Amino acid sequence: MIYTSSFLEIEDQIDQLVETILYSKQAEQYINYAQQMESSAIVQEKATAFIKAKEDFEKIESYGKYAPDFNEKRRVLRAAKRNLDVDEIVAQFRFFETAFQDILDQTSYAVAQNVSKEIKVDAGNPFFEFAKKGCGGNCHVG
Repeated sequence: MIYTSSFLEIEDQIDQLVETILYSKQAEQYINYAQQMESSAIVQEKATAFIKAKEDFEKIESYGKYAPDFNEKRRVLRAAKRNLDVDEIVAQFRFFETAFQDILDQTSYAVAQNVSKEIKVDAGNPFFEFAKKGCGGNCHVG
């Protein structure tokens, strides 16, 4: 690849964009709660319980209702998941994770649209709203 001055300018702008995103309030909050989750013994205990319950359930899941203790293991799995999800640190982490993902989605969409309106962007959030809906074709126009 031939490196031109315009390519180097684009690279500098990308570095500046990345730095701006990494030092944003949303990124700081996301990183803060990620670190809190890692350092919290209670959260780690709940996560370990959830992983164990998930592994136990996955061992018998393919047998369905014919497996012994299927309903009980499914109930234990759901309870462990709920116990993890309602933890304050985990809930805050997920909130800020979604907010940070939204920034990344909007940024990638804006960059793509500035390059070409035809570029499709796959957002990490299924609820991310794009400016234009659908595939752009006319097969479903009535």
